[in-house]
Amino acid sequence: MTASDPTYPAFPVLALIGVVVVLMPLPWQFQAWNSGTCLYIIWTALGLLNLAINSIVWRSSAINYAPIWCDISSRLIVGVAVAIPAASLCINRRLYKIATLSTTHPTKAHRQRAVMVDLAIALGIPILQMVLQFVVEGHRFNIFEEIGCYPYTFNTWLAYPLSNLWPLVIGLISAVYCVLTLCAFMKRRAQFSDVVKSRTSLSINRYFRLMALATMELLCTTPISAYGIYINIADNPLEPWKGFADAHFNYSRVGLYPSVIWRLNSLTIVSTELTRWSLVLCAFSFFAFFGLAGEARKNYRKAFWAIAKLFGFPPPSSASVINVRPSPHAIPMKNPVRLLPAYSATTSNSSTKFFSVLSTLDIHAEKQSHAVQDFNDFIGTPTSIFGPAHKAGPHAI
Repeated sequence: MTASDPTYPAFPVLALIGVVVVLMPLPWQFQAWNSGTCLYIIWTALGLLNLAINSIVWRSSAINYAPIWCDISSRLIVGVAVAIPAASLCINRRLYKIATLSTTHPTKAHRQRAVMVDLAIALGIPILQMVLQFVVEGHRFNIFEEIGCYPYTFNTWLAYPLSNLWPLVIGLISAVYCVLTLCAFMKRRAQFSDVVKSRTSLSINRYFRLMALATMELLCTTPISAYGIYINIADNPLEPWKGFADAHFNYSRVGLYPSVIWRLNSLTIVSTELTRWSLVLCAFSFFAFFGLAGEARKNYRKAFWAIAKLFGFPPPSSASVINVRPSPHAIPMKNPVRLLPAYSATTSNSSTKFFSVLSTLDIHAEKQSHAVQDFNDFIGTPTSIFGPAHKAGPHAI
């Protein structure tokens, strides 16, 4: 069967690129103890990789090739739908604590406790969501041609508190934190830069990039979640809940839908495509905020030269500068015009011997013709015969 999606392979290509670009800032976000940001990166990458594999395997068919994979994949789709708003909530919560001066010189124990709270929110809630999804799962899963494995939720009133409402509720809580953060910032905007630098591992630029990312994710997640609930109610009649056994009757069934069938319903098209492309938007938005910043370019440069070095291309080194320091014991030299004293150089053994012999001969001649000048005449001279002494400092590449 020929695929009817004219945009293929746009989605799998962009999704795989999104996996790469969203993972690039992970190492330095991890070093900065930004647990919410790290969880956002990991969940986004997992979601994109899952959907990209599905769209490639089922690009032109709706056959149940890999039932075990679809069990895992459909659960992951459910978890990611909650995990992205939950990670955004962790980011907004941390920004609020910084803006309200709640994190006053955090110790390692405070950071570990904050990481545990973020893990409970952005890891515990998605896992709980995936478990509770089984209660309202009418059958095993669906397979849509060009989309791949997809979860099925029995449209009953119990499905909304257990599954459908979680992204919207988390998004609204995150919105409250976002508004409170903006209010706190307006109150303390004069000293805000000093507070961020002294109390956290964030720079002021990174703080505002995190705020922009969380705000943009909030503006996307909440309307999409609300629209998804509307689609569920408008497209499918609300069924009464008659018990677990009734909801799971013939549970092992798998729904197989060719594209010529499921694309007849415009609401289904909007729902599935929003699920896919919203993750691509998350990945490239994150890269725009953090993958092009100054610290990111510095890390890219390090990674590039580390890889190039493996193939025999070392990074360019700065020009070597001769490091000449005056000896602590200066040997004065006498000449007709009273030049500056010569110092014994320490660059090599041969040069040391040369200047030592030169100084000895000059002193010997001086004793025969003139009285030796007082050594105090030469104490104040800070310059060697090679010019001003200096240190060779490191040069940025």
